[in-house]
Amino acid sequence: MLKIAEAMKLKEEAPAPEPPKNEVVPKKITLEEVRKVAADKSRQGFTNEVRGLIQKYGADKLSSMDPEKYESFLKDLEVMGHAG
Repeated sequence: MLKIAEAMKLKEEAPAPEPPKNEVVPKKITLEEVRKVAADKSRQGFTNEVRGLIQKYGADKLSSMDPEKYESFLKDLEVMGHAG
């Protein structure tokens, strides 16, 4: 029984395994980050396009957009103005 107790003690003292370092944890995109990019595009002269894109994502204003759509919305904003 002493051996079992020692084994259990060693198990309790063992550090918890660390998550793999190469595993990428997706970063949550905030409204502030999205608002900054949208404002930059608007200042570049794409105000109407930004408004249309917000409506495309089912919102009447940026703050009412579903946060799950921020990543796709940002991707669409990034290519805005690059089409020839």
